[in-house]
Amino acid sequence: MARSRKKLGEILVGWGVITPQQAEQAVQLAKGSGKRLGEAIVEAGFAKQEQVAKALANQFGMEFVDLSAPGMSDKVDMKLIDQELVKKHAILPMSKDGNRMQVVIHDPMNLELLDMLRFRYGVEIEPRLAAESQIRSFIEGGLKSMPKMVSEGESLVTGSIDRTIDRSVDRSMDRSIDVTREDAPIVRLANRILVEAVKMRASDIHIEPMADRVRLRYRIDGVCIERDNLPKRMQNALLSRTKLMAGVNIAEKRLPQDGRIKINVDDSQIDFRVSACPAYHGESVVLRILRPESARVGLENLGFEPDNLAIFNRIIRRPNGIFLVTGPTGSGKTTTLYTALDVLNRPDRKIITAEDPVEYNFEGINQCQVRESIGLTFPIILRSMLRQAPNVILVGEIRDKEVGEIAIQAALTGHLVFSTLHTNDAPSAITRLIDMGIKPFLVASSIQAVMAQRLIRTLHDPTKVLAEKEDLDPKMLRLIGLKMEQALGKVYKPVASQEAPNGYRGRRAIFELMQLNAELRDLAFHKSPVAKIRRAAIQSGMRTLVDDGRLKVLAGKTTPEEVARMAQSDDETE
Repeated sequence: MARSRKKLGEILVGWGVITPQQAEQAVQLAKGSGKRLGEAIVEAGFAKQEQVAKALANQFGMEFVDLSAPGMSDKVDMKLIDQELVKKHAILPMSKDGNRMQVVIHDPMNLELLDMLRFRYGVEIEPRLAAESQIRSFIEGGLKSMPKMVSEGESLVTGSIDRTIDRSVDRSMDRSIDVTREDAPIVRLANRILVEAVKMRASDIHIEPMADRVRLRYRIDGVCIERDNLPKRMQNALLSRTKLMAGVNIAEKRLPQDGRIKINVDDSQIDFRVSACPAYHGESVVLRILRPESARVGLENLGFEPDNLAIFNRIIRRPNGIFLVTGPTGSGKTTTLYTALDVLNRPDRKIITAEDPVEYNFEGINQCQVRESIGLTFPIILRSMLRQAPNVILVGEIRDKEVGEIAIQAALTGHLVFSTLHTNDAPSAITRLIDMGIKPFLVASSIQAVMAQRLIRTLHDPTKVLAEKEDLDPKMLRLIGLKMEQALGKVYKPVASQEAPNGYRGRRAIFELMQLNAELRDLAFHKSPVAKIRRAAIQSGMRTLVDDGRLKVLAGKTTPEEVARMAQSDDETE
Protein backbone atom coordinates (compact mmCIF):
# COMPACT_ATOMS: atom_id res chain seq x y z
CA MET A 1 0.00 0.00 0.00
CA ALA A 2 1.28 3.50 -0.87
CA ARG A 3 2.58 5.60 2.03
CA SER A 4 0.17 8.33 3.14
CA ARG A 5 1.47 11.90 3.14
CA LYS A 6 0.86 13.92 6.32
CA LYS A 7 -1.87 16.53 5.93
CA LEU A 8 -1.21 20.28 5.98
CA GLY A 9 -3.63 20.87 8.83
CA GLU A 10 -2.02 18.12 10.93
CA ILE A 11 1.43 19.68 10.45
CA LEU A 12 0.29 23.16 11.51
CA VAL A 13 -1.59 21.75 14.52
CA GLY A 14 1.47 19.71 15.49
CA TRP A 15 3.62 22.84 15.35
CA GLY A 16 1.14 24.70 17.54
CA VAL A 17 0.43 27.28 14.81
CA ILE A 18 -3.32 26.55 14.69
CA THR A 19 -5.76 24.61 16.86
CA PRO A 20 -7.61 21.45 15.77
CA GLN A 21 -10.83 23.46 15.74
CA GLN A 22 -9.29 26.05 13.42
CA ALA A 23 -8.02 23.28 11.15
CA GLU A 24 -11.53 21.79 10.87
CA GLN A 25 -13.04 25.24 10.30
CA ALA A 26 -10.50 25.94 7.55
CA VAL A 27 -11.38 22.63 5.84
CA GLN A 28 -15.04 23.69 5.70
CA LEU A 29 -14.08 27.15 4.41
CA ALA A 30 -11.95 25.59 1.69
CA LYS A 31 -14.78 23.30 0.60
CA GLY A 32 -17.26 26.15 0.48
CA SER A 33 -15.02 28.50 -1.49
CA GLY A 34 -13.26 25.99 -3.72
CA LYS A 35 -9.89 27.25 -2.49
CA ARG A 36 -6.98 25.22 -1.22
CA LEU A 37 -6.65 24.58 2.49
CA GLY A 38 -3.53 26.75 2.83
CA GLU A 39 -5.29 29.71 1.24
CA ALA A 40 -8.30 29.26 3.51
CA ILE A 41 -6.07 29.15 6.62
CA VAL A 42 -4.33 32.40 5.65
CA GLU A 43 -7.54 34.21 4.64
CA ALA A 44 -9.19 33.22 7.95
CA GLY A 45 -6.24 34.75 9.80
CA PHE A 46 -5.30 31.50 11.52
CA ALA A 47 -1.69 31.58 10.26
CA LYS A 48 0.70 33.70 8.24
CA GLN A 49 1.49 32.87 4.61
CA GLU A 50 5.12 32.16 5.55
CA GLN A 51 4.02 29.60 8.16
CA VAL A 52 1.77 27.83 5.66
CA ALA A 53 4.56 27.82 3.06
CA LYS A 54 6.97 26.29 5.58
CA ALA A 55 4.39 23.60 6.43
CA LEU A 56 3.84 22.85 2.72
CA ALA A 57 7.60 22.46 2.28
CA ASN A 58 7.59 19.98 5.15
CA GLN A 59 4.61 18.12 3.70
CA PHE A 60 6.19 17.72 0.25
CA GLY A 61 9.78 17.20 1.42
CA MET A 62 11.01 20.43 -0.18
CA GLU A 63 13.53 23.03 0.99
CA PHE A 64 11.91 26.20 2.40
CA VAL A 65 13.47 29.54 1.42
CA ASP A 66 13.05 32.65 3.56
CA LEU A 67 13.44 35.48 1.05
CA SER A 68 13.57 38.06 3.82
CA ALA A 69 16.86 36.61 5.12
CA PRO A 70 20.03 38.70 4.60
CA GLY A 71 21.98 38.07 1.41
CA MET A 72 19.11 36.52 -0.58
CA SER A 73 19.48 39.09 -3.36
CA ASP A 74 22.94 37.65 -4.11
CA LYS A 75 21.51 34.13 -4.50
CA VAL A 76 18.79 35.03 -7.04
CA ASP A 77 19.74 35.39 -10.72
CA MET A 78 16.81 37.06 -12.49
CA LYS A 79 18.51 36.77 -15.90
CA LEU A 80 18.04 33.00 -16.05
CA ILE A 81 14.29 33.10 -16.83
CA ASP A 82 12.19 35.37 -19.04
CA GLN A 83 10.84 38.29 -17.00
CA GLU A 84 7.32 37.70 -18.28
CA LEU A 85 7.36 34.14 -16.90
CA VAL A 86 8.81 35.33 -13.61
CA LYS A 87 5.98 37.83 -13.13
CA LYS A 88 3.19 35.62 -14.50
CA HIS A 89 3.95 32.56 -12.36
CA ALA A 90 5.59 34.28 -9.35
CA ILE A 91 8.82 32.29 -9.55
CA LEU A 92 12.46 33.15 -8.83
CA PRO A 93 15.48 31.54 -10.53
CA MET A 94 18.23 31.11 -7.96
CA SER A 95 21.14 29.51 -9.75
CA LYS A 96 22.09 27.28 -12.67
CA ASP A 97 24.72 24.58 -12.48
CA GLY A 98 25.23 22.70 -15.74
CA ASN A 99 21.96 20.98 -16.59
CA ARG A 100 20.21 21.89 -13.32
CA MET A 101 18.44 25.10 -12.30
CA GLN A 102 17.17 25.99 -8.83
CA VAL A 103 13.82 27.79 -8.92
CA VAL A 104 11.77 29.18 -6.03
CA ILE A 105 8.02 28.49 -6.38
CA HIS A 106 5.03 28.91 -4.07
CA ASP A 107 2.76 26.05 -5.16
CA PRO A 108 4.25 22.53 -4.78
CA MET A 109 1.29 21.03 -6.70
CA ASN A 110 1.94 23.03 -9.87
CA LEU A 111 4.03 20.37 -11.58
CA GLU A 112 2.91 21.53 -15.02
CA LEU A 113 4.86 24.74 -14.38
CA LEU A 114 8.00 22.74 -13.63
CA ASP A 115 7.48 20.67 -16.80
CA MET A 116 7.08 23.86 -18.84
CA LEU A 117 10.33 25.29 -17.45
CA ARG A 118 12.17 22.03 -18.23
CA PHE A 119 10.86 22.12 -21.76
CA ARG A 120 11.66 25.77 -22.45
CA TYR A 121 15.12 25.92 -20.94
CA GLY A 122 16.29 22.35 -21.48
CA VAL A 123 17.31 21.82 -17.85
CA GLU A 124 16.25 19.82 -14.83
CA ILE A 125 14.41 21.99 -12.31
CA GLU A 126 15.19 21.78 -8.59
CA PRO A 127 12.23 23.51 -6.88
CA ARG A 128 12.44 25.39 -3.60
CA LEU A 129 9.40 26.72 -1.73
CA ALA A 130 8.69 30.22 -0.43
CA ALA A 131 5.63 32.30 0.47
CA GLU A 132 3.96 33.85 -2.58
CA SER A 133 3.85 37.30 -0.98
CA GLN A 134 7.61 37.21 -0.39
CA ILE A 135 8.26 36.09 -3.97
CA ARG A 136 6.14 38.88 -5.47
CA SER A 137 7.74 41.52 -3.26
CA PHE A 138 11.17 40.25 -4.28
CA ILE A 139 10.20 40.35 -7.97
CA GLU A 140 8.91 43.92 -7.77
CA GLY A 141 12.14 45.09 -6.21
CA GLY A 142 14.40 43.02 -8.43
CA LEU A 143 12.90 43.79 -11.85
CA LYS A 144 12.93 47.55 -11.27
CA SER A 145 16.70 47.53 -10.96
CA MET A 146 17.57 45.39 -13.99
CA PRO A 147 17.34 45.97 -17.77
CA LYS A 148 14.96 43.96 -19.93
CA MET A 149 16.93 40.86 -20.95
CA VAL A 150 14.75 39.21 -23.56
CA SER A 151 11.99 40.09 -25.96
CA GLU A 152 8.41 39.56 -24.81
CA GLY A 153 7.81 37.10 -27.65
CA GLU A 154 10.61 34.79 -26.55
CA SER A 155 9.05 31.53 -25.41
CA LEU A 156 11.08 28.66 -26.83
CA VAL A 157 13.38 26.03 -25.41
CA THR A 158 16.32 28.41 -25.82
CA GLY A 159 16.23 32.07 -26.68
CA SER A 160 18.84 31.68 -29.41
CA ILE A 161 16.38 29.89 -31.69
CA ASP A 162 13.85 32.70 -31.38
CA ARG A 163 16.42 35.43 -31.95
CA THR A 164 17.83 33.66 -35.03
CA ILE A 165 14.40 33.58 -36.60
CA ASP A 166 13.56 37.08 -35.42
CA ARG A 167 16.50 38.55 -37.41
CA SER A 168 14.66 37.60 -40.59
CA VAL A 169 11.17 38.61 -39.53
CA ASP A 170 10.97 41.34 -42.15
CA ARG A 171 11.16 38.76 -44.95
CA SER A 172 8.94 35.85 -45.90
CA MET A 173 9.46 33.09 -43.35
CA ASP A 174 9.65 30.38 -45.98
CA ARG A 175 12.62 32.19 -47.57
CA SER A 176 14.34 33.56 -44.48
CA ILE A 177 15.20 30.15 -43.02
CA ASP A 178 16.35 27.10 -44.94
CA VAL A 179 14.21 24.39 -43.35
CA THR A 180 16.31 21.68 -44.99
CA ARG A 181 19.58 22.61 -43.25
CA GLU A 182 20.26 20.27 -40.33
CA ASP A 183 21.85 23.07 -38.32
CA ALA A 184 18.98 25.52 -38.88
CA PRO A 185 17.37 26.65 -35.61
CA ILE A 186 13.88 25.62 -36.76
CA VAL A 187 15.20 22.11 -37.50
CA ARG A 188 16.55 21.84 -33.97
CA LEU A 189 13.24 23.08 -32.58
CA ALA A 190 11.14 20.61 -34.63
CA ASN A 191 13.38 17.71 -33.62
CA ARG A 192 13.27 18.72 -29.99
CA ILE A 193 9.46 18.82 -30.01
CA LEU A 194 9.27 15.28 -31.44
CA VAL A 195 11.77 13.81 -28.99
CA GLU A 196 10.26 15.65 -26.02
CA ALA A 197 6.77 14.39 -26.81
CA VAL A 198 7.96 10.78 -27.09
CA LYS A 199 9.82 10.96 -23.78
CA MET A 200 6.78 12.48 -22.07
CA ARG A 201 4.65 9.49 -23.24
CA ALA A 202 2.44 11.68 -25.43
CA SER A 203 0.12 10.05 -27.96
CA ASP A 204 -0.36 13.18 -30.09
CA ILE A 205 1.37 16.49 -30.83
CA HIS A 206 -0.91 19.41 -31.76
CA ILE A 207 0.58 22.43 -33.55
CA GLU A 208 -2.26 24.95 -33.70
CA PRO A 209 -1.94 28.43 -35.24
CA MET A 210 -3.84 31.11 -33.35
CA ALA A 211 -4.39 34.79 -34.14
CA ASP A 212 -1.30 35.96 -32.24
CA ARG A 213 0.66 32.79 -31.45
CA VAL A 214 1.17 29.11 -32.27
CA ARG A 215 -0.10 26.84 -29.54
CA LEU A 216 1.81 23.61 -28.91
CA ARG A 217 -0.04 20.87 -27.03
CA TYR A 218 0.69 17.24 -26.16
CA ARG A 219 -1.98 14.63 -25.43
CA ILE A 220 -0.77 12.55 -22.49
CA ASP A 221 -2.92 9.72 -21.13
CA GLY A 222 -5.82 11.01 -23.22
CA VAL A 223 -5.70 14.59 -21.89
CA CYS A 224 -4.33 17.59 -23.84
CA ILE A 225 -1.67 19.59 -21.98
CA GLU A 226 -0.44 22.95 -23.24
CA ARG A 227 3.34 22.75 -23.55
CA ASP A 228 4.22 26.12 -25.09
CA ASN A 229 3.02 29.19 -26.95
CA LEU A 230 5.39 29.97 -29.82
CA PRO A 231 5.68 33.40 -31.49
CA LYS A 232 3.47 33.86 -34.54
CA ARG A 233 6.52 34.64 -36.69
CA MET A 234 7.69 31.01 -36.28
CA GLN A 235 4.50 29.58 -37.74
CA ASN A 236 5.46 29.25 -41.43
CA ALA A 237 8.93 27.87 -40.73
CA LEU A 238 7.75 25.29 -38.19
CA LEU A 239 4.85 24.11 -40.36
CA SER A 240 7.06 23.92 -43.45
CA ARG A 241 9.69 21.91 -41.59
CA THR A 242 7.08 19.50 -40.21
CA LYS A 243 5.48 18.98 -43.64
CA LEU A 244 8.89 18.50 -45.24
CA MET A 245 9.74 15.77 -42.71
CA ALA A 246 6.34 14.15 -43.37
CA GLY A 247 6.98 14.01 -47.11
CA VAL A 248 4.02 16.16 -48.17
CA ASN A 249 3.83 19.22 -50.42
CA ILE A 250 4.98 22.22 -48.35
CA ALA A 251 3.56 24.65 -50.92
CA GLU A 252 0.02 23.24 -50.68
CA LYS A 253 -1.83 25.06 -47.90
CA ARG A 254 -5.40 24.91 -49.17
CA LEU A 255 -6.10 21.15 -48.99
CA PRO A 256 -5.72 18.55 -46.20
CA GLN A 257 -2.62 16.35 -46.47
CA ASP A 258 -1.42 13.20 -44.70
CA GLY A 259 2.14 11.99 -44.27
CA ARG A 260 4.50 10.04 -42.02
CA ILE A 261 7.72 10.73 -40.14
CA LYS A 262 10.16 8.13 -38.80
CA ILE A 263 12.87 9.00 -36.28
CA ASN A 264 14.94 7.14 -33.72
CA VAL A 265 14.46 8.03 -30.06
CA ASP A 266 16.59 6.21 -27.49
CA ASP A 267 17.48 3.45 -29.99
CA SER A 268 13.82 2.81 -30.83
CA GLN A 269 12.22 3.74 -34.15
CA ILE A 270 9.11 5.88 -33.65
CA ASP A 271 6.54 6.56 -36.36
CA PHE A 272 4.51 9.78 -36.50
CA ARG A 273 1.32 9.89 -38.55
CA VAL A 274 0.97 13.50 -39.70
CA SER A 275 -2.26 15.28 -40.61
CA ALA A 276 -2.25 18.86 -41.92
CA CYS A 277 -5.64 20.56 -42.12
CA PRO A 278 -6.28 24.14 -43.35
CA ALA A 279 -7.73 26.34 -40.59
CA TYR A 280 -8.61 30.02 -40.22
CA HIS A 281 -5.23 31.19 -38.85
CA GLY A 282 -3.08 28.68 -40.75
CA GLU A 283 -2.70 24.94 -41.10
CA SER A 284 -3.40 22.90 -37.98
CA VAL A 285 -0.97 19.99 -37.80
CA VAL A 286 -1.45 16.90 -35.63
CA LEU A 287 1.22 14.24 -35.29
CA ARG A 288 0.00 10.92 -33.88
CA ILE A 289 2.83 9.00 -32.23
CA LEU A 290 2.86 5.29 -33.07
CA ARG A 291 4.99 3.11 -30.82
CA PRO A 292 5.57 -0.47 -32.05
CA GLU A 293 5.51 -1.88 -28.52
CA SER A 294 2.03 -0.47 -27.83
CA ALA A 295 0.48 -3.09 -30.12
CA ARG A 296 2.28 -5.90 -28.29
CA VAL A 297 1.34 -5.13 -24.71
CA GLY A 298 -0.19 -8.58 -24.17
CA LEU A 299 -3.83 -9.38 -23.48
CA GLU A 300 -3.28 -9.43 -19.70
CA ASN A 301 -2.13 -5.80 -19.75
CA LEU A 302 -5.08 -4.40 -21.71
CA GLY A 303 -7.27 -4.24 -18.61
CA PHE A 304 -9.36 -7.42 -18.86
CA GLU A 305 -10.85 -8.89 -15.72
CA PRO A 306 -10.14 -12.67 -15.50
CA ASP A 307 -13.62 -13.78 -16.64
CA ASN A 308 -13.69 -11.45 -19.65
CA LEU A 309 -10.13 -12.44 -20.57
CA ALA A 310 -11.14 -16.11 -20.67
CA ILE A 311 -14.12 -15.30 -22.93
CA PHE A 312 -11.97 -13.09 -25.19
CA ASN A 313 -9.36 -15.85 -25.58
CA ARG A 314 -12.06 -18.34 -26.61
CA ILE A 315 -13.60 -15.96 -29.13
CA ILE A 316 -10.39 -15.06 -30.97
CA ARG A 317 -9.55 -18.75 -31.38
CA ARG A 318 -12.82 -19.67 -33.06
CA PRO A 319 -12.55 -20.90 -36.66
CA ASN A 320 -15.13 -18.51 -38.12
CA GLY A 321 -17.52 -15.64 -37.39
CA ILE A 322 -17.20 -11.90 -36.83
CA PHE A 323 -15.79 -10.26 -33.73
CA LEU A 324 -16.46 -6.52 -33.52
CA VAL A 325 -14.77 -3.95 -31.27
CA THR A 326 -16.70 -0.69 -30.86
CA GLY A 327 -16.04 2.70 -29.33
CA PRO A 328 -15.20 6.28 -30.28
CA THR A 329 -11.95 7.40 -31.87
CA GLY A 330 -9.07 7.05 -29.42
CA SER A 331 -10.67 4.32 -27.31
CA GLY A 332 -7.96 1.74 -28.08
CA LYS A 333 -9.88 -0.44 -30.55
CA THR A 334 -6.93 -0.85 -32.93
CA THR A 335 -4.54 -1.75 -30.10
CA THR A 336 -6.93 -4.44 -28.85
CA LEU A 337 -7.28 -6.02 -32.29
CA TYR A 338 -3.56 -5.85 -33.02
CA THR A 339 -2.86 -7.52 -29.69
CA ALA A 340 -5.28 -10.31 -30.64
CA LEU A 341 -3.58 -10.70 -34.03
CA ASP A 342 -0.20 -10.88 -32.30
CA VAL A 343 -1.51 -13.83 -30.26
CA LEU A 344 -2.82 -15.58 -33.39
CA ASN A 345 0.21 -14.81 -35.57
CA ARG A 346 1.68 -18.30 -35.96
CA PRO A 347 3.19 -20.13 -38.96
CA ASP A 348 0.10 -22.34 -39.34
CA ARG A 349 -2.26 -19.38 -39.81
CA LYS A 350 -2.56 -16.98 -42.74
CA ILE A 351 -3.63 -13.50 -41.64
CA ILE A 352 -4.54 -10.65 -44.01
CA THR A 353 -5.59 -7.11 -43.07
CA ALA A 354 -7.23 -4.24 -44.93
CA GLU A 355 -6.41 -0.97 -43.18
CA ASP A 356 -6.69 2.76 -43.72
CA PRO A 357 -3.99 3.51 -42.81
CA VAL A 358 -1.60 0.70 -41.82
CA GLU A 359 -0.43 1.89 -38.41
CA TYR A 360 1.89 -0.90 -37.26
CA ASN A 361 3.91 -3.36 -39.31
CA PHE A 362 3.79 -7.00 -38.19
CA GLU A 363 6.14 -9.66 -39.46
CA GLY A 364 4.19 -12.65 -40.72
CA ILE A 365 0.97 -10.71 -41.42
CA ASN A 366 -0.10 -9.60 -44.91
CA GLN A 367 -1.18 -5.96 -44.50
CA CYS A 368 -2.95 -4.07 -47.29
CA GLN A 369 -3.19 -0.27 -47.35
CA VAL A 370 -6.42 1.26 -48.68
CA ARG A 371 -5.72 3.83 -51.42
CA GLU A 372 -8.89 5.50 -52.54
CA SER A 373 -7.01 7.72 -55.03
CA ILE A 374 -6.18 4.75 -57.26
CA GLY A 375 -9.39 2.82 -56.63
CA LEU A 376 -7.94 0.41 -54.06
CA THR A 377 -10.92 0.47 -51.71
CA PHE A 378 -11.99 -1.75 -48.80
CA PRO A 379 -14.42 -3.81 -50.96
CA ILE A 380 -11.81 -4.47 -53.66
CA ILE A 381 -9.18 -5.55 -51.10
CA LEU A 382 -11.69 -7.75 -49.27
CA ARG A 383 -12.80 -9.55 -52.42
CA SER A 384 -9.17 -10.18 -53.29
CA MET A 385 -8.49 -11.42 -49.76
CA LEU A 386 -11.04 -14.19 -50.06
CA ARG A 387 -9.09 -15.62 -53.00
CA GLN A 388 -5.94 -15.75 -50.84
CA ALA A 389 -7.31 -18.54 -48.59
CA PRO A 390 -6.77 -16.73 -45.27
CA ASN A 391 -7.65 -18.06 -41.82
CA VAL A 392 -8.02 -14.66 -40.20
CA ILE A 393 -9.10 -11.34 -41.75
CA LEU A 394 -8.91 -7.88 -40.17
CA VAL A 395 -11.07 -5.16 -41.70
CA GLY A 396 -10.01 -1.78 -40.31
CA GLU A 397 -13.59 -0.52 -40.07
CA ILE A 398 -17.03 -1.49 -41.34
CA ARG A 399 -18.11 1.82 -42.85
CA ASP A 400 -20.99 0.88 -45.14
CA LYS A 401 -23.30 -1.85 -46.34
CA GLU A 402 -20.93 -3.16 -49.04
CA VAL A 403 -17.99 -3.69 -46.67
CA GLY A 404 -20.31 -5.18 -44.02
CA GLU A 405 -21.84 -7.69 -46.43
CA ILE A 406 -18.44 -8.86 -47.72
CA ALA A 407 -17.17 -9.26 -44.14
CA ILE A 408 -20.25 -11.29 -43.25
CA GLN A 409 -19.88 -13.41 -46.36
CA ALA A 410 -16.28 -14.13 -45.34
CA ALA A 411 -17.42 -15.14 -41.84
CA LEU A 412 -20.12 -17.46 -43.22
CA THR A 413 -17.63 -19.17 -45.54
CA GLY A 414 -15.25 -20.23 -42.78
CA HIS A 415 -13.10 -17.20 -41.95
CA LEU A 416 -12.56 -15.47 -38.62
CA VAL A 417 -13.13 -11.75 -39.19
CA PHE A 418 -12.09 -8.91 -36.89
CA SER A 419 -13.33 -5.38 -37.40
CA THR A 420 -14.32 -2.13 -35.68
CA LEU A 421 -17.49 -0.07 -35.61
CA HIS A 422 -18.24 3.38 -34.21
CA THR A 423 -20.98 2.83 -31.64
CA ASN A 424 -21.15 3.82 -27.98
CA ASP A 425 -21.86 0.37 -26.58
CA ALA A 426 -21.87 -3.28 -27.61
CA PRO A 427 -25.65 -3.85 -28.19
CA SER A 428 -25.84 -0.80 -30.49
CA ALA A 429 -23.56 -2.57 -32.99
CA ILE A 430 -26.37 -4.97 -33.90
CA THR A 431 -28.85 -2.23 -34.78
CA ARG A 432 -26.14 -0.17 -36.50
CA LEU A 433 -25.37 -2.98 -38.96
CA ILE A 434 -29.06 -3.47 -39.68
CA ASP A 435 -29.50 0.29 -40.18
CA MET A 436 -26.72 0.14 -42.79
CA GLY A 437 -28.97 -2.11 -44.83
CA ILE A 438 -27.50 -5.50 -43.93
CA LYS A 439 -30.19 -8.17 -43.65
CA PRO A 440 -31.03 -9.05 -40.02
CA PHE A 441 -30.65 -12.81 -40.58
CA LEU A 442 -27.08 -12.27 -41.82
CA VAL A 443 -26.22 -10.19 -38.76
CA ALA A 444 -27.80 -12.73 -36.41
CA SER A 445 -26.00 -15.71 -37.94
CA SER A 446 -22.50 -14.22 -38.42
CA ILE A 447 -21.71 -12.12 -35.34
CA GLN A 448 -20.00 -14.11 -32.58
CA ALA A 449 -19.38 -11.28 -30.13
CA VAL A 450 -19.23 -7.51 -29.81
CA MET A 451 -16.96 -5.68 -27.38
CA ALA A 452 -17.22 -1.98 -26.49
CA GLN A 453 -14.30 -0.32 -24.75
CA ARG A 454 -12.97 2.97 -23.35
CA LEU A 455 -9.58 4.02 -22.04
CA ILE A 456 -9.37 5.37 -18.50
CA ARG A 457 -6.36 6.83 -16.70
CA THR A 458 -4.84 4.67 -13.97
CA LEU A 459 -3.53 5.86 -10.63
CA HIS A 460 0.21 6.19 -10.11
CA ASP A 461 0.78 3.46 -7.51
CA PRO A 462 3.74 4.97 -5.63
CA THR A 463 1.81 8.13 -4.70
CA LYS A 464 -1.87 7.16 -4.48
CA VAL A 465 -3.49 7.24 -1.02
CA LEU A 466 -6.78 5.93 0.34
CA ALA A 467 -9.57 8.45 -0.01
CA GLU A 468 -11.30 9.66 3.12
CA LYS A 469 -14.97 10.57 3.31
CA GLU A 470 -14.38 14.25 2.55
CA ASP A 471 -12.39 13.26 -0.58
CA LEU A 472 -15.28 11.29 -2.09
CA ASP A 473 -17.92 13.01 -4.22
CA PRO A 474 -21.33 11.32 -3.58
CA LYS A 475 -22.48 12.31 -7.08
CA MET A 476 -19.55 10.53 -8.72
CA LEU A 477 -20.13 7.46 -6.59
CA ARG A 478 -23.79 7.36 -7.67
CA LEU A 479 -22.82 7.65 -11.32
CA ILE A 480 -20.83 4.41 -11.08
CA GLY A 481 -23.26 2.62 -8.75
CA LEU A 482 -21.24 2.80 -5.51
CA LYS A 483 -22.46 3.65 -2.01
CA MET A 484 -20.33 5.63 0.41
CA GLU A 485 -19.97 2.68 2.79
CA GLN A 486 -18.79 0.48 -0.10
CA ALA A 487 -16.18 3.05 -1.15
CA LEU A 488 -14.59 3.88 2.21
CA GLY A 489 -11.40 1.93 2.77
CA LYS A 490 -11.25 0.71 -0.84
CA VAL A 491 -11.26 3.77 -3.11
CA TYR A 492 -7.99 5.64 -3.67
CA LYS A 493 -7.38 9.23 -4.68
CA PRO A 494 -4.64 10.60 -6.98
CA VAL A 495 -1.67 12.45 -5.49
CA ALA A 496 0.47 14.59 -7.78
CA SER A 497 4.17 13.89 -8.15
CA GLN A 498 6.97 14.70 -10.54
CA GLU A 499 6.40 11.44 -12.46
CA ALA A 500 2.60 11.90 -12.49
CA PRO A 501 1.58 15.59 -12.39
CA ASN A 502 -2.12 14.71 -12.04
CA GLY A 503 -1.64 11.61 -9.93
CA TYR A 504 -2.37 9.39 -12.95
CA ARG A 505 0.12 7.50 -15.09
CA GLY A 506 -0.83 5.31 -18.03
CA ARG A 507 -4.21 4.02 -19.17
CA ARG A 508 -6.14 0.76 -19.14
CA ALA A 509 -9.32 -0.24 -20.91
CA ILE A 510 -12.74 -0.94 -19.48
CA PHE A 511 -14.81 -3.41 -21.48
CA GLU A 512 -18.38 -4.41 -22.28
CA LEU A 513 -18.19 -7.89 -23.83
CA MET A 514 -21.40 -9.25 -25.34
CA GLN A 515 -21.46 -12.85 -26.59
CA LEU A 516 -24.36 -13.66 -28.86
CA ASN A 517 -26.51 -16.55 -27.67
CA ALA A 518 -29.79 -17.95 -29.05
CA GLU A 519 -31.90 -15.25 -27.37
CA LEU A 520 -29.75 -12.37 -28.64
CA ARG A 521 -29.65 -13.81 -32.16
CA ASP A 522 -33.44 -14.05 -32.13
CA LEU A 523 -33.69 -10.40 -31.02
CA ALA A 524 -31.33 -9.38 -33.83
CA PHE A 525 -33.32 -11.41 -36.36
CA HIS A 526 -36.52 -9.61 -35.34
CA LYS A 527 -34.86 -6.15 -35.39
CA SER A 528 -35.52 -5.55 -31.69
CA PRO A 529 -34.64 -2.12 -30.23
CA VAL A 530 -31.27 -1.52 -28.55
CA ALA A 531 -32.74 -1.24 -25.04
CA LYS A 532 -34.28 -4.72 -25.30
CA ILE A 533 -31.06 -6.24 -26.66
CA ARG A 534 -29.11 -4.55 -23.87
CA ARG A 535 -31.38 -5.90 -21.11
CA ALA A 536 -31.14 -9.41 -22.53
CA ALA A 537 -27.32 -9.16 -22.78
CA ILE A 538 -27.03 -8.06 -19.14
CA GLN A 539 -29.32 -10.89 -18.02
CA SER A 540 -27.06 -13.26 -19.99
CA GLY A 541 -24.03 -12.12 -17.98
CA MET A 542 -22.66 -9.11 -19.88
CA ARG A 543 -20.87 -6.66 -17.60
CA THR A 544 -21.39 -3.05 -18.70
CA LEU A 545 -18.66 -0.45 -19.11
CA VAL A 546 -19.70 1.20 -15.82
CA ASP A 547 -19.73 -2.16 -14.02
CA ASP A 548 -16.26 -3.01 -15.31
CA GLY A 549 -15.00 0.43 -14.32
CA ARG A 550 -16.45 0.02 -10.82
CA LEU A 551 -14.42 -3.17 -10.35
CA LYS A 552 -11.25 -1.26 -11.24
CA VAL A 553 -12.14 1.52 -8.80
CA LEU A 554 -12.61 -0.97 -5.96
CA ALA A 555 -9.32 -2.64 -6.93
CA GLY A 556 -7.51 0.68 -6.47
CA LYS A 557 -6.57 1.04 -10.13
CA THR A 558 -8.52 4.24 -10.91
CA THR A 559 -11.01 6.73 -9.46
CA PRO A 560 -14.81 7.18 -9.62
CA GLU A 561 -14.30 10.49 -11.45
CA GLU A 562 -12.28 8.83 -14.19
CA VAL A 563 -14.83 6.07 -14.79
CA ALA A 564 -17.76 8.52 -14.72
CA ARG A 565 -15.92 10.74 -17.23
CA MET A 566 -15.73 7.93 -19.77
CA ALA A 567 -18.67 5.62 -19.10
CA GLN A 568 -21.72 7.43 -17.79
CA SER A 569 -24.99 5.93 -18.84
CA ASP A 570 -28.63 6.83 -18.29
CA ASP A 571 -29.83 3.37 -19.23
CA GLU A 572 -32.38 2.08 -16.75
CA THR A 573 -30.47 -1.16 -16.28
CA GLU A 574 -27.59 0.75 -14.78
